[in-house]
Amino acid sequence: MKPELTLHGRSLQLQRYPVRNRETLQAWDAADEYLINQVEAMKEAKQLSLNSERPIVILNDSFGTLACWFAEQGPVVSSGDSYIARKAGEANLAENNLPAVTFTDCLAALPENSQLVLIKLPKNNRLLIWQLTQLCAALPDDCTVIAAAKAKEIHTSTLKLFEKHLGPTTTSLAVKKARLIFCQPDKSLAAQLPAVQRWEVPEYNLTLTNHANVFSGESLDIGARLLLQHIPQDPALKHIIDLGCGNGVIGLHAARLNPEASVTCVDESYMAAASCRENADLNLTNNKQLTAKVDNCLESMVNDEADLVLCNPPFHQQNTITDHIAWQMFCDAKRCLRRHGRLIVIGNRHLGYDGKLKRLFAKVHQIAQNNKFVVYQAEK
Repeated sequence: MKPELTLHGRSLQLQRYPVRNRETLQAWDAADEYLINQVEAMKEAKQLSLNSERPIVILNDSFGTLACWFAEQGPVVSSGDSYIARKAGEANLAENNLPAVTFTDCLAALPENSQLVLIKLPKNNRLLIWQLTQLCAALPDDCTVIAAAKAKEIHTSTLKLFEKHLGPTTTSLAVKKARLIFCQPDKSLAAQLPAVQRWEVPEYNLTLTNHANVFSGESLDIGARLLLQHIPQDPALKHIIDLGCGNGVIGLHAARLNPEASVTCVDESYMAAASCRENADLNLTNNKQLTAKVDNCLESMVNDEADLVLCNPPFHQQNTITDHIAWQMFCDAKRCLRRHGRLIVIGNRHLGYDGKLKRLFAKVHQIAQNNKFVVYQAEK
């Protein structure tokens, strides 16, 4: 589906990525529209004049809507933590025959002479603080900063974070249940980037680091705790994949149990891949045993190459509850596994992953459960 976005007489053809033929998920939301309309209104009222030489910085642009709209108005730098968002942005720019945009991950430095910063609020306040701290150090005093989100996601505490880490802050009225935040950069608030979280998992003798946007940043989540108990130890395993790896705790334990196997940890989050790489360096005697990479599920992996895939699928994309990510993970796992290779999956009991797995794999059985999670093993 390629829905059309029309604002102020301009039209864009946009699509979400990845997308299945029968899905009708819109590639933008009311906050995107409000943000675009606000900038266009400020330009028309002579409150904002864009310089073709100075960068426009966009943070957390989910499917490239903002990158597409502003691509012809100056050099655009789009920064975020999602590889899939980057692929969506690139696809939508190409679809609309628009100029190239510079995509960077949120661990990279931001431009220092930006004229306009547009922020879609992340769900994670730790990531928001990281990004506000980055901005405060990089932005000139005359830069315009506008953030957008659903009105219900902007709280007094959100505004206080802007005040504390970036500068004086005001907010708009709500339009279509979306709201804007306006912030004036104050260089006197510039500070060091927040320290990376680090904590211990004594029962597995692991020290874990988590960058700001990585799930379960201060302790081992209960799903991972159950899955860790059911990772096989088998000399026949030569290549293990931790799909949706987060901080890499599953891949690390698999590597320790199977020291002759190579382990590939894959996530769509740049911060997850960075955390995973650092955790391999901290915890493995042979840190070259583990490779961490960003990918759209296993899109770039070769067929019939892995012996074991370990997976804890997400069932949200931003605020949308969906099963298409899990389905793509299962399909990619089947493609990448050798004959008789195994996929071990953990999920909430209500998600019913066994039904999906039985449509793809010859043998599927339950190997563990508790009051919240079920662990299945599927064999190719």
